Amino acid sequence: MLTGKSEKPVAVVTGANRGLGLETARQLAKRNIRVIITSRNVGKGAVAMEKLLAEGLDVLFQPLDVTSESSVAELGAFIHSRCGRLDILVNNAGVFLDIHGTEETGGASVFNASLETLTTTLKTNLYGPLLLAQELIPLMKQQHYGRVVNMSSGMGQLSEMEGKSPAYRISKTALNALTRILAAETQGYNILVNSVCPGWVRTDMGGPHAERTVEQGAAGIVWAATLPDDGPTGGFFRDGQPIAW
Repeated sequence: MLTGKSEKPVAVVTGANRGLGLETARQLAKRNIRVIITSRNVGKGAVAMEKLLAEGLDVLFQPLDVTSESSVAELGAFIHSRCGRLDILVNNAGVFLDIHGTEETGGASVFNASLETLTTTLKTNLYGPLLLAQELIPLMKQQHYGRVVNMSSGMGQLSEMEGKSPAYRISKTALNALTRILAAETQGYNILVNSVCPGWVRTDMGGPHAERTVEQGAAGIVWAATLPDDGPTGGFFRDGQPIAW
């Protein structure tokens, strides 16, 4: 049962307790959007919510493990009861488990890649966004409006595919395929689904030597999350500009 429909647009940002997710939530909230931030770690998510609330922003927090069907269903129930609508989904939560390693130590080379690492990576980076789409896009269809942003990476581009970090690369290439499929199956509902590469950003994942700030990286995500009705769908973008698959 709905307790009342939000007058504001509502966004969900996964993995929003730090880095790009937190900054994306901040920038969306500054656009008069109610943002539900999610995090697998309840304590860190609560701290992030308090930080944004202290800035005068309209945010809610819901714990979420994107690899858990029951956790995703709980998020859907939370949105129904607290907001009654969903306008934006940013699939930001992700892992990069094979970022380090050499052919000698294992991990980074395809010849030493473990199926366990590949499976764990796919559960978060691909299956998570799929579960969220299955749970939340029906809400968007009801109101004939939605924006879905899948956080991808240039490391998933087939046109520039190189070696090393196979689990991460494969997961992002597969996520791009999911973007295309979702875009095709939401035609006619004013739901725009796109992949975004934020570039090499100074986050815990990107490291301190990355070339871009989190503010710069988040700007392209927010652009895709707030596209006008005649905006693109089924595309791959960096800084609002199309890039090759």
